[in-house]
Amino acid sequence: MFEVKNYSGSKEKDYSLLLKQLEALIEDEPDAIANLSNASALLNQFLTDVNWVGFYLWKEDELVLGPFQGLPACVRIKSGKGVCGTAVQEGKTQLVEDVHQFPGHIACDAASQSEIVVPLHKEGSIYGVLDIDSPSKGRFDKEDQHYLEQFAAILEKYI
Repeated sequence: MFEVKNYSGSKEKDYSLLLKQLEALIEDEPDAIANLSNASALLNQFLTDVNWVGFYLWKEDELVLGPFQGLPACVRIKSGKGVCGTAVQEGKTQLVEDVHQFPGHIACDAASQSEIVVPLHKEGSIYGVLDIDSPSKGRFDKEDQHYLEQFAAILEKYI
């Protein structure tokens, strides 16, 4: 049974706990959608100052909305479009301090000010992306990126 833990306020300690919680939550479940659903709920509970946490899955040459926490979102995103499509096209994490300065940003939620998108892979091919938005500019930093990439690496083992 999963229970909410109080986090210490130290990013390193808190993210370490989050990674352990993720592994425990999904390690015995073979269904990818169930695991992505629980992963988005876990991140939404863990992260502060965010307004959208979820996944887009690569299907038929575009990203399609997957499990998420937050307001209704854009359903389909082409490769190279917006922050998510750029993460797919470049094959690397996009850390955006101010989405309004990102060329071609897709505004699904007008409240979003910053964003981080981490690509997910399965068997060497793009599987989708982890997308997290915040209503605050500069919400995400390199430390968040480091741990969210580890979070994605754990997920990749169970999708």
